[in-house]
Amino acid sequence: MTAGRRSYTRASEAERREDLILATLDCIAEFGIQGATVRQIATRAGVTGGLIRHYFAGKDQMLQEAYRKVMTGMTEIAIQAAAEGDTARARLQRFVVANVTPPVTDPRTLSLWAAFISHIQTDPSFAAIHRENYLAFLAALEGLLSDYFQEEGRELGQTECRGFAISLSALVDGLWLEGTLAADMFSDRALADHALSSVEALLRLEPGVLSSASIAGDRP
Repeated sequence: MTAGRRSYTRASEAERREDLILATLDCIAEFGIQGATVRQIATRAGVTGGLIRHYFAGKDQMLQEAYRKVMTGMTEIAIQAAAEGDTARARLQRFVVANVTPPVTDPRTLSLWAAFISHIQTDPSFAAIHRENYLAFLAALEGLLSDYFQEEGRELGQTECRGFAISLSALVDGLWLEGTLAADMFSDRALADHALSSVEALLRLEPGVLSSASIAGDRP
């Protein structure tokens, strides 16, 4: 959590807006959504309430952008990790592992997610952000799966690919939650290994195809 005031010296408009979103997340992490007032956010950011109104219509819009920041941040980390793989197999492996290891499995991120999640059922704006991120996550998974099976010499139909992506998303979400809530129950590699072996079972792959290889990527 970031303490004190943020500096805006010679910051661009985009940087100032980003810093206000980060200050919003800091306050939510410390005080909860109801306790994170515009005044507290302004104080944390080191600005006046008037400057906040220049960038956001009100607290609701700030909360929406903060929620988007949390959700897209986790997805982007996994996508960036996948991009480092040399093969389609390595990219799929890296994507799965990134979703169940730090920094994605982070207690602060979980607390922020939990603070926002109740708004999805009651606020259409939050529901739209959730849907947007979920579809982006599925699209990333579908691309990785399609590339992997093509690399293996098997064409994956669109319906089958979407079905696998939905199931894998649910699997990853569950392990992410457990890995964050009960991190002390797993060794450094245990949760990642379990995730990969579960993916193998779900995709009906030979055991060890993903889980026996190093995270570096190429086939042993």
